[in-house]
Amino acid sequence: MKKNRLIHFTLLFTSLLFIFSGCTSFTPAPHPETTPPPTIGESLPEINLTSPTEESIRNYLELTDITTTTFSSTQIDCDILLVEIFSMYCPLCQREAPAVNELFKLMQDDQKLFRQIKLIGIGVGNSAFEVGIFKNKYKVKFPLFADPNFAIHNDMGQVRTPFFIAIANRGKKKNQILLTKLGGFSSPDKFLHSLAELIEPPVKGEK
Repeated sequence: MKKNRLIHFTLLFTSLLFIFSGCTSFTPAPHPETTPPPTIGESLPEINLTSPTEESIRNYLELTDITTTTFSSTQIDCDILLVEIFSMYCPLCQREAPAVNELFKLMQDDQKLFRQIKLIGIGVGNSAFEVGIFKNKYKVKFPLFADPNFAIHNDMGQVRTPFFIAIANRGKKKNQILLTKLGGFSSPDKFLHSLAELIEPPVKGEK
C-alpha cells in the first residue's frame, strides 16, 4: 500500500512539474566543464547510449546484432542521424511533440528515406522513468534515450531545448554536423525535405 502511494505521489508530482513549467525553452542545470555548441561542418563527439531492449526499436536502428549494454550512435545504419535534444519539463518540447511525431511518420512513409534518415531523441537531465512519461504522454514512436547525468548534453555544449542536430552517419562526411536547429519547425514536410537534400550521392561500390 505504501509503495503504491509513493508511486502515485511521484507520478502526481512529476505531472505537476510537467504542466506548470513556465519557460518557453528549457536550459538544464549548467555543468562546470562544457564544450562549445554544435557547429555545422564540425565533427560531433561520439554519442554513447544504452542499448534498447525493445525489438521494434532495435530493428528500426538496425542494432539486432548488438550484444553490449551500450552502443555508439555511429553504429546506427543510416546516411543521416537526426538527434532531438529535449527535456520532458520543457514546454516548447511538449508543444512541438506532435510536429516531431509527424516528421517521423513522414520518414516512415517514404520507402527511400526510411532507410536513409533515422531519428532519435535524448532527454537531457531526464531519467529513463521521466523519458518514459514523455514518450507515453505524447505517443512518441521513435527511440528516446535518457541522459540523467547531463553527460551527452555537456558534449553538445549545453544547448537549450528543443535542439535538433543532423549528423552524417556514413560517407566522406561521417560524424560531421550537417544541420542544427534551435526550437521547433513550422512544417515537418519542409524540414524533412531540407534533410533529404543533405544526403550525399552513394559512392560507386558502396551499399
